[in-house]
Amino acid sequence: MYKILKKKSLNPTVTMMEIEAPLVANKAKAGQFIILRVDEEGERIPLTIAGTDKATGGVKIIFQIVGATTEKLNHKEEGESIADFVGPLGTPTHIAGLKKVCVIGGGVGCAIALPVAEALHAQGTEVTSVIGFRNKDLLILEDEFKACSDKLIVMTDDGSYARHGNVTVPLKEMLDAGEKFDMVITIGPIIMMKFVTLTAKPYGVPVTVSMNPIMIDGTGMCGGCRLTLLQDGKRVTKFACVDGPDFNGYEVDFDEAMMRGRTYFDFERKAHEKVCNLYKGV
Repeated sequence: MYKILKKKSLNPTVTMMEIEAPLVANKAKAGQFIILRVDEEGERIPLTIAGTDKATGGVKIIFQIVGATTEKLNHKEEGESIADFVGPLGTPTHIAGLKKVCVIGGGVGCAIALPVAEALHAQGTEVTSVIGFRNKDLLILEDEFKACSDKLIVMTDDGSYARHGNVTVPLKEMLDAGEKFDMVITIGPIIMMKFVTLTAKPYGVPVTVSMNPIMIDGTGMCGGCRLTLLQDGKRVTKFACVDGPDFNGYEVDFDEAMMRGRTYFDFERKAHEKVCNLYKGV
């Protein structure tokens, strides 16, 4: 059993927890993920490692309450435990040798982008962070990004906070102004990553995308995270969980990935409603 050391609500649908898992905390690197089960009869779900504390053995996870398992997890409190917590899994984000990077996060994807920005900052990289949300109420991790960024730009789709617009607006402005980035690293909704990649392409800036959104069981067995890449003129199949989760944005078939990401939407919605109704009856 793995004890919940801390729990904090970041916005109405996003929760941060710190789980006591010293072996994971000791080895984890930015970009990797864990698989957890809330109880012994629960499903496995992958969640990206949002930070670690080697002193306490704590591993931070940040999750959006969208399905049955995240609903169950959100009803756990500090001091309680979850059944399983396995990791670190996946390939760490490649950051070695990068001198100037633009990190772009969207929504709850900012929880994945933050440890990457922190790791870049720790190695002396000049970090420009752009984080975007639908509105002010959904804003998360602004102070944390400020602490590890040489420049931070916050965007909201409706203009209710900071700058009005999506994350591609400041990226294009910076590239038009002659900014030279060694890499753009973007993490968030698939459609956002698609348009970040399209925005950067005319300028020849390398783009890394995180395909966490299409992962399901995190082991490569379910096949739900199959991803098509275009490499040397050929369509190649990879798996986001075992071959990634990071990929070259210019190679990814984003339209196929978006379609795959919607496969279990109705099932998850119904399962979530069922779990919500169970808790209402308690």
